[in-house]
Amino acid sequence: MKGISVVVPVYNEAENVEACYREIKQVLESTGEQYEIIFVNDGSTDRTMDRLMLAGSGDPHLTVIEFRRNFGQTAAMAAGLENSRYDTVVTMDGDMQNDPAEIPAMIKKLREGYDLVAGWRKNRQDKLLSRKIPSRIANWIISKSTSVKLHDYGCSLKVMTGDVARGIKLYGEMHRFIPALAAELGAKIYEMPVNHRARKFGQSKYGISRTIRVILDLITVKFLLGYSKRPIHLFGSLGFLTGGTGFAILLYMSYQKFFLDIPMGNRPLMALGVMLVIIGLQFLVFGLLAEILARTYYESQDKRTYVIRNIFHGQERKLRPVAVPGRESQRRRVVN
Repeated sequence: MKGISVVVPVYNEAENVEACYREIKQVLESTGEQYEIIFVNDGSTDRTMDRLMLAGSGDPHLTVIEFRRNFGQTAAMAAGLENSRYDTVVTMDGDMQNDPAEIPAMIKKLREGYDLVAGWRKNRQDKLLSRKIPSRIANWIISKSTSVKLHDYGCSLKVMTGDVARGIKLYGEMHRFIPALAAELGAKIYEMPVNHRARKFGQSKYGISRTIRVILDLITVKFLLGYSKRPIHLFGSLGFLTGGTGFAILLYMSYQKFFLDIPMGNRPLMALGVMLVIIGLQFLVFGLLAEILARTYYESQDKRTYVIRNIFHGQERKLRPVAVPGRESQRRRVVN
């Protein structure tokens, strides 16, 4: 369905939600397109829900999803994306630091042929030591690990096609890895500098404790992007490395025993070699079990290991609609 869906997760943003809602509505009204605004209240304990309901009373374009408790920004983002209806989906924070005025330009860029346009807070209005420097380090690590090179993975202001938005599965702290997960679906990504505003009200919900969770999720994303469809390549490589090292140690000690008459039974090096061989065999077994689980996962759900963008039928050069399992919509193009 043609239109714009805006997804805004909020948690204890009572001082910001009314102004945020009004700004988004004003911008979307100016586009002249159908639209919906989806706020996801992530178990706020202040008056966020009351103020949001009061501000949007009677507005048919507003949807508010209320969680029973605080599940985290990723869960809130996932709920908003899954409940979006239109072919263009925008995600942003509800703290008023993302500027809704950037949305039309980002949508225009998306419709030039991209699948996801990511915001880049080039002139970020945050504290240098506690926010900017850790963010730059994290962005560098994530870019190197995922091979999707962006300046700003942490910017929530993103615009994407509906099929990409509803095709991504989020959990943990993975909302910041949306571009990398979209790239796995074959999405064409563009990064665009956007205006970033200083926080006026409320407090940031991000702390240093979040860093460990992000690192663990990065490991998960790296595995999903590189080895989820071929786990034996990861575990097999580790198995050959450790097992090969252990075998080499034992071979060297055997040479010393039979040719140099050096005893090997009471040496710690022998125990290390045996242990490495056993660990190598275990890695190989893990890899085989992971291969079986991966095959069961894909075959039991009739899930494809590829994503189709378009199919052109014969010489008529018309697109034949294709139903892709697990996707609510398939973007269609007609070539003249």
